[in-house]
Order: sequence, then structure tokens, then C-alpha cells
Amino acid sequence: MKKTIDDYMKLPYKMEIVEDPDEGGFVVSFPELPGCITIGDTIEEAIKNASDAKRTWFEAALEENIDISEPLVSEKYSGQFKLRLPKSLHRSLAENSKREGISMNQYCVYLLSRWDALNTPSSYQ
Repeated sequence: MKKTIDDYMKLPYKMEIVEDPDEGGFVVSFPELPGCITIGDTIEEAIKNASDAKRTWFEAALEENIDISEPLVSEKYSGQFKLRLPKSLHRSLAENSKREGISMNQYCVYLLSRWDALNTPSSYQ
């Protein structure tokens, strides 16, 4: 059975969010979807735009009969882990996420994604 756009949208494609120091705002890309990239002035806007960009990318790929790769999953991960941290760091993260207008969870995902992208060897990007 052929997958629909909604089927692809439900798959766990890796999303990378990086702050753009030159232009301002945030750049979002999906490494497994070549050329699927978008921007936003805030993290929240960038994430919303990412969903729209991914849908548009799938629409174009299906129209052009381009093969769409499934997400690379080498092991099963729940997407959740518990973390204990100092109260001062917890407060700082909460205050910064509030200032950005997003949940602390989204803010931490952004920070971890940014750190991971900056520390991933360029041969993998």
C-alpha cells in the first residue's frame, strides 16, 4: 500500500534546530529529507514552519515520484528520559523558555538539538 503525506508526517524524522547568528532567528532542517529547510524568528515559529515545510516537501516528492526515505532508526528509543539538575539550572531554563514563549520541554529540545548539531562531525551533515 502506498503511503500518504499523513503517513509520512507521522514518521519520526530527525529535526535539527540551529540559531542563525548572521541573520537572526532559527534554521530548521531535516537531514533525512534533502533540501527540506525553513526558518523562524522564534523557536516556536521555526518549529511551526518546520511542520509546514516537511508537508510541502512530501507533497512535492510524491508529485515528482521521488523516493522518500524512511527515518533512520537503528534502535528503539522512547523519546523520553528523566534528568535531575540543580535548582538554579532548572530556574534558568524555566525563565528562558518563558521569555521565548515556549514550554521548557521545547526549549530544552532546542538547546540539545543545537548542541548536537554543533558537535556532530561535518562528514555526517
